[in-house]
Amino acid sequence: MGSTGTVLRELRGAQKSAKGVSLYSRYVNRPAGRVLAAGAYRAGLTPNHVTLVSAAFTYAALAAVALVEPSWTLGVAVYAALAVGFAFDSADGQLARLTGRGGPDGEWLDHVVDCGKLLLVHAAVLISFYRFGELPSDAWLLLPLGFQLAAVVTFCAGLLREQLGKAAATAQVATAPAAPGTPPAPVSRVRAVALLPADYGVFCLVFLLLGAPGAFRAGYAVLAVVHTLFLAAFLTKWFRELRALRPG
Repeated sequence: MGSTGTVLRELRGAQKSAKGVSLYSRYVNRPAGRVLAAGAYRAGLTPNHVTLVSAAFTYAALAAVALVEPSWTLGVAVYAALAVGFAFDSADGQLARLTGRGGPDGEWLDHVVDCGKLLLVHAAVLISFYRFGELPSDAWLLLPLGFQLAAVVTFCAGLLREQLGKAAATAQVATAPAAPGTPPAPVSRVRAVALLPADYGVFCLVFLLLGAPGAFRAGYAVLAVVHTLFLAAFLTKWFRELRALRPG
């Protein structure tokens, strides 16, 4: 087992493409995940162990949102736990690529944890609104449900886009192989900045406002609108991309 420095260098060479990744994930979450992946490697943990650690941090934070009265202290604790959980979510994939121990079971477990996270984060906000919030109107209770819908549809549609795109590309290569040596598309810094509002790590920052219920509601509402707009844009883009992959 190499030194931590050696492991970190190997992890830097095992990164996924930065295409379609926001600045937060590229410069904050992935580097943090790299450090955690190196520690997990040194500790002898498997990628699935790391996924479960990520789930423990994330789900504990969401349980606290639902069960504990909002305060500044709670907001800091929740944000810290969510950020650490998100970094471990990056670390499991990095560790899998480093060790070659990834597989369908690990990918499945990672997606199950992610899907549960997207459902629970907005359910926790809804419960907090109902239990502790002095809401201007009961209509505010619909906001987490709408945000949850946008988040889950984005997640599922993106996952399906990836899998169906791979299947279509494989079929096309089998019938008409593409010319070799096609360079990858360059990483767009403008796109990386534009994707910041849709990044889960940026979304987690809103929980720092739990000590000011009105500010939290306003920030959460703005993010809900932004994510809904991103959903509309993503669905249009993914539909056109899949349509272009039709045979013939």
